[in-house]
Amino acid sequence: QVQLVESGGGLVQAGGSLRLSCVASGIIFRFRTMGWHRQAPGKQRELVASITPGGTTNYADSVKGRFTISRDNTKNTVYLQMNSLKPEDTAVYYCNDQRGYLQPWGQGTQVTVSS
Repeated sequence: QVQLVESGGGLVQAGGSLRLSCVASGIIFRFRTMGWHRQAPGKQRELVASITPGGTTNYADSVKGRFTISRDNTKNTVYLQMNSLKPEDTAVYYCNDQRGYLQPWGQGTQVTVSS
């Protein structure tokens, strides 16, 4: 059974940093393009970053240059380093594969950025 467990969120001031982690089980992790998605109140969930099995990364324009996605295939873990955080980054952050096909989604981790 698929299990996605996100952690690392919190409350931070604008300009601060956070590092999110997600441990995945029940999948062949090393073959998956993984992604970090986020959902802000009243908005649709959006993909903010993805990383292929080989380590190629892609970012939404809104986070490019500030966020860095990485993975450790030996630990079935994907990370999101978030720097220069802005209030508009406030959301619940989830990991999933790039297209959001893994079910069920994890509980997510709340990131709140104060101005």
